[in-house]
Amino acid sequence: MSETAAIRFVDVSKAFGSLKVLDRVSFEIPRGSAFCILGRSGTGKSVMLRQLVGLIKPDSGQIFVEDDEITHLSSRELSQVRKRMGFLFQYSALFDSISVGENVAFPLRRHTRLSSAEIRERATALLDRVGLPGIYDKGPADISGGMRKRAGLARALALNPSILLVDEPSSGLDPVTSGEIDELLHDLKVSEGATLVVVTHNIPSARRIGDTLAVLHEGHILDSGTAEDLDNSKHQLVQDFMKAEGAN
Repeated sequence: MSETAAIRFVDVSKAFGSLKVLDRVSFEIPRGSAFCILGRSGTGKSVMLRQLVGLIKPDSGQIFVEDDEITHLSSRELSQVRKRMGFLFQYSALFDSISVGENVAFPLRRHTRLSSAEIRERATALLDRVGLPGIYDKGPADISGGMRKRAGLARALALNPSILLVDEPSSGLDPVTSGEIDELLHDLKVSEGATLVVVTHNIPSARRIGDTLAVLHEGHILDSGTAEDLDNSKHQLVQDFMKAEGAN
């Protein structure tokens, strides 16, 4: 595996019954870069994210996360790999039964030996970092969708991950709030050197975030490259996709 790669898929295939979602998919993501996976609904974008954290195993092929080939790891070994990854879910997935701050603190309580005071201080600092000062004790139901997305990002960053997986960051958000989330993700990549893997159907968002964009279609990566590369793709479907979504 390349020393500069954070993630590598090698001939990865996955089917659910007769539906082949991924068919010998291969790609490599350099450390510290942002890789956006694009495609229509149901094309397997989120399946790829779930394979990266070991929630879904491929039928064949290999998946490398930094120096680890994860497809045959034990649950304990996989847990250690997951600690190096943060996951921002499509709808934030905050626990309604605890405060926003305690949602952010949850990974710290589960995976570190920090004191309660240290955990609260760290969670408060993370909320400040994503533009949410003073809401530690509020409930998730008491804040807006955009604020919940920011809180979800703060929780994803709790363990200082080197890789951040993001599922539809703009889903359910207005264009202004979506742009703010994109800016946070871009700043994280620049300031922390984190590797971002972003699943989205929002082309303006992908243009803001991504160093490399890849279009997934019928189980294959149809084309990949910069946004400009895809605008000028030899595949008409890719060009049409970029134009149609770009107008939204």
